[in-house]
Amino acid sequence: MPTAPEVAVIGGGPAGLAAAEVLAGAGRRVAVFEAMPSLARKFLMAGRGGLNLTHSESLDGFLGRYRGSVAPRLAEAIRAFPPAALTAWAEGLGQPTFVGSSGRVFPRAMKASPLLRAWLARLDTLGVALFPGHRWLGWDSDRRLRFATPSGELTLHPAATLLALGGASWPRLGGDGAWLPLLTEAGVASAPLAPANCGFRVAWSEHLRQRFAGAPLKPVTLSFAGRALQGECVITTEGLEGGALYALSADLREAIARQGSAVLTLDLRPHLDEATLARRLADRGGAPSLATRLRKAGGLSPAAAALLREAGPPPPAAADLARRIKALPLTLTGTGALARAISTAGGVAEAALDARWMLRALPGTFLAGEMLDWEAPTGGYLLQGCFASGRAAAAGLLAWLAQR
Repeated sequence: MPTAPEVAVIGGGPAGLAAAEVLAGAGRRVAVFEAMPSLARKFLMAGRGGLNLTHSESLDGFLGRYRGSVAPRLAEAIRAFPPAALTAWAEGLGQPTFVGSSGRVFPRAMKASPLLRAWLARLDTLGVALFPGHRWLGWDSDRRLRFATPSGELTLHPAATLLALGGASWPRLGGDGAWLPLLTEAGVASAPLAPANCGFRVAWSEHLRQRFAGAPLKPVTLSFAGRALQGECVITTEGLEGGALYALSADLREAIARQGSAVLTLDLRPHLDEATLARRLADRGGAPSLATRLRKAGGLSPAAAALLREAGPPPPAAADLARRIKALPLTLTGTGALARAISTAGGVAEAALDARWMLRALPGTFLAGEMLDWEAPTGGYLLQGCFASGRAAAAGLLAWLAQR
């Protein structure tokens, strides 16, 4: 390292890179340190599904998607760097965007790699030094940063540090939550890390687990706590996963934490009203078997029919059978593994930060991104929160340096 950085950004994901861009743009000497061999691996993985950058809904509706103790602070950061600004930023890097039918915003390339290449080129122009393969180990007794590197241990003492280390989901992409004990030991308050936008466990019968694991349920409407969402789910060996379920995951997770389980209601035929479904089921056409009735008259896939039987023997009366198909109760016994969740809930609490996004217990250390206590559904809200918090924390760091 030819010149010690003035600011060390630890974490090479969207929040860290967004902060580095603001800091270097203000003339600060910045180095980004990333534990993985390359930068923004989770960002690239998200791009495999089209890279949903943000969402086009009204800003008030947009901000209502966030929860957690840091959500009010994050809302202010997003007001300062709203979805329109993120879209303009991407287009400024030569990546035009479009709004999909669901209101989600994507780059026209429908992947992350062109955007990341252009972004890294801009950071290089700004003089940002990038150091992949540098894992942060905490601080030594003199409060210097410690890194494990391919060449041995490195220590640094920058004027300021910005941590953007992500959550604890998908650890193979870099977010392993290893920072939590380091900050806890330093007296930083945090909420327990938990899976968000995740699957849930169900006590399936052995028959369903072996026969239908991997089978989709589509379309299906899921209801819980007064909210109903239509989409798709997939039966897994442990339970259920899928986009419609992810959107309800925060409420379901909290209910399970309070009472040990949560009852999700499934409408297996959302495009058919109950009365029409009952009439079709009543028309036996030569008294066929129940399996045939469910398939032909009910329109259920084999997986949906098996799911129906998990709740007990299907009622013989057409009206009762239709009612169960339209409102099938399913008991969820727990969340899926944090390592398989799309994102992480919990993290460093609002009370641990001052107004500049700096840790009260560690002056000169700023935080951004998913390691903070906020969560949001998929749909562009996660990336928007990371970009906005990275830029806001960088602005706070610059203000702190200017005061010093």
